[in-house]
Amino acid sequence: MLLLDTHIWLWWINATPEKLPPHLIDRIESDETVAVSSISCFEVEWLARHGRIELNISLDDWFSSAIFEAGIMCLPITESIARLAASLPEHHKDPQDRLIIASAILHNSAIISADKQFPFYEEINHLLIQP
Repeated sequence: MLLLDTHIWLWWINATPEKLPPHLIDRIESDETVAVSSISCFEVEWLARHGRIELNISLDDWFSSAIFEAGIMCLPITESIARLAASLPEHHKDPQDRLIIASAILHNSAIISADKQFPFYEEINHLLIQP
């Protein structure tokens, strides 16, 4: 399984090649199972509703395309993920990113993120792929 951080998911779905290198696009498109944490759905909805991102289509249409049409698995936030996220080292204060990191750890999933704080988590060093 390949887990996408929220911004990577946005860049891939919105076809932003200047931000996502071709080798990572190929990796995403060739992986058998590509997933996002359900917290990424919250983030996209929140960012769009607060004018922090522009999607050019309705949120319903974007999510339909970004999940169902793209074949993305949406991972739930389980009790184990929530607890691990809370217990991780304090390298990152953003609770959404902590939940994404915990999801990668518990699913033992490769994760693509350009977040500069992610490499500080030794727990995902062997899983992290950065652009």
